Amino acid sequence: MNNFNVSVWYNATYKNDTGFSSTALLRVPRSVNLVSNAYLQSLLGPGTRMFLDFVKEMPKPATRLSFNIAALLSGQFFTYVILLLFPVVLTTLVYEKQQRLRIMMKMHGLGDGPYWTISYAYFLAISIIYMIVFVLFGSFIGLKFFTTNDYSIQFVFYFIYINLQISMAFLVAPIFANILTARAVGYLLVFSTGLLGGFLFEFFIEDTSFPRVWIIVMELYPGFSLYRGLYEFREYSFLGDFMGTHGMQWEDLGDSRNGMKEVLIIMFVEWLVVLPIAFYVDQAVSSGSGMKRSPLFFLRSLLRKSSSVARTHSLEKQGSKVSVEMEKADVVQERERVEHLLTEPSSSISIICDNLRKIYPGRDGNPSKLAVKGLSLAVPRGECFGMLGPNGAGKTSFISMMIGLIEPSSGAAYVEGSDICSQMHEIYTSMGVCPQHEYVSALIQVKCVHELQMHMDLSFLLFFFFSLKFSLLWETLTGREHLIFYGRLKNLKGSALMQAVEESLRSVNLYHGGVADKLAGKYSGGMKRRLSVAISLIGDPKVVYMDEPSTGLDPASRNNLWNVVTQAKQGRAIILTTHSMEEAEVLCDRIGIFVDGNMQCIGGPKQLKGRYGGSFVLTMTTSAEHELEVETMVRSLSQNAQKIYHISGTQKFEIPKQEIRISDVFKAIEKLKKRFTVQAWGLADTTLEDVFIKVAREAQSSDVLS
Repeated sequence: MNNFNVSVWYNATYKNDTGFSSTALLRVPRSVNLVSNAYLQSLLGPGTRMFLDFVKEMPKPATRLSFNIAALLSGQFFTYVILLLFPVVLTTLVYEKQQRLRIMMKMHGLGDGPYWTISYAYFLAISIIYMIVFVLFGSFIGLKFFTTNDYSIQFVFYFIYINLQISMAFLVAPIFANILTARAVGYLLVFSTGLLGGFLFEFFIEDTSFPRVWIIVMELYPGFSLYRGLYEFREYSFLGDFMGTHGMQWEDLGDSRNGMKEVLIIMFVEWLVVLPIAFYVDQAVSSGSGMKRSPLFFLRSLLRKSSSVARTHSLEKQGSKVSVEMEKADVVQERERVEHLLTEPSSSISIICDNLRKIYPGRDGNPSKLAVKGLSLAVPRGECFGMLGPNGAGKTSFISMMIGLIEPSSGAAYVEGSDICSQMHEIYTSMGVCPQHEYVSALIQVKCVHELQMHMDLSFLLFFFFSLKFSLLWETLTGREHLIFYGRLKNLKGSALMQAVEESLRSVNLYHGGVADKLAGKYSGGMKRRLSVAISLIGDPKVVYMDEPSTGLDPASRNNLWNVVTQAKQGRAIILTTHSMEEAEVLCDRIGIFVDGNMQCIGGPKQLKGRYGGSFVLTMTTSAEHELEVETMVRSLSQNAQKIYHISGTQKFEIPKQEIRISDVFKAIEKLKKRFTVQAWGLADTTLEDVFIKVAREAQSSDVLS
């Protein structure tokens, strides 16, 4: 009589608009139990008890299991997904700098402002498409992370962050010189940010005792700002899904516990601050090239015209001055000509170099390398000036200074009246460059490495680096697209652009057979050289630098290219480096032989041969037993004759021109033929190659003696 069994039924799936659910209904049977006990005790006495043993649900239809994948993935996964854009942008910027693509575009007229605008717009478009796909895909598969939160808040958050991310990539890109290092650092930042956000920063957010000001300080790092925003989206989506309400709305930003408002403000302010700083750092560090600018470069433009002449004369009087007494008369005459042009400028002179020097600082215990030793040179319009010299002589260092890749150690140079140290932006608009291509690097790689190992020659290192890395071409563009692109950089438009492209393709024999519309990556080495020459000449530049333009070409293509260069000399100055004496003699109006950083001689091909080649070269081939008789005959013609070659019966003699007559040589050989058989013989005037070898040997021997 003291025990009673009570069963209670309730609706476990009931839920109203106030959030009253089955959790609250558990209190109903407990309340009923208390009332029942009180009632029974009033009837049967205080010792009566009715115990609630269990609560049993009524049979109900099966319900679909709700599983929020987005809540399971958390903000850490989405942080990884969004941050993956950062190394992509960073490596692209570093790649353009490492491959010298940016500086090549700059040399053909693309300013820093348009480059930044185009690059930024490109990365922004790619990032927006990426984020739209990211949100649409998440919404399509029904992730509450995307569907419950207001899409307009998501758009504002993602838009501000991708702009900040692109700006940060521009800011740190000048730090890196190698794409592999940039890629490694970029992905390291991605994974470290995700790990620190998930296992450290989130712990601080949820710890109510942690000072809020320190959370704001941590959010100054863009990765943590991203993580905080994703964390807030996750929390609101989870709560909205649980309560059956919407996720984050604009009015929720006023909640003191919601950190989205401060995150949006921090990222927006950082974006506005980082972007101009990144542009300034890019300009001050390298501006896409190897030349560093003064931290106050934006103020120098106001004073550069008045200071350029003073800078020239102050640098000339430094300890870098070359000893004029040891220079050849023609080199001294060229130096005096330059000094006269500095005081009385001439509009017909395109290039003026005044005591230009380049010193590479010593490293790892090696001494400094003086690559260019006080070069003075003036090149007028309509002249092709050829620079000859052995490998490591300093030719590439000189060209690199003139096109803005490296900064001179002292001295000055002017191109169309603009200083290369402060006005390269103006120079680029009137300059064309045909650099050495990768084809050349394969031929010189072994020689360069050997020279580096033997002598640690830093000029060779620079030559080796530029040969490998300096190119005008993208492998994914056709020849025609290259010329259209570079022509547009030179302000060619419409029909004038297309006509210039067609003429350029025809001039370098890339027009017929569909070659013009073939990808440059599939071109042969010779075709790439011809395309590089066409690029350097398009847009009518006033000054053109050609670094061994005919290397790798077959004889027919080489002769065709020589015709192109000969026609291109009209109205412009061309500086050409080559190892082909034939090319120098055909193309160059004047030639300078460069040895060990010094200009040894300057003049026309005929002048140099007459000045340094005052001798004939007699070559004769006989049997070995008659060699002594041949030498005796030559000595009878000239006591000052010198044997310069001897192998297996073949001998070469250098005979001064003023000591013999050609008719006497013929008579002596005819007499010799009557005594024994002369298999072959020849008398040749001095070639440019002979002059080059002679000057180079004399310069090197004088350096050894000094």
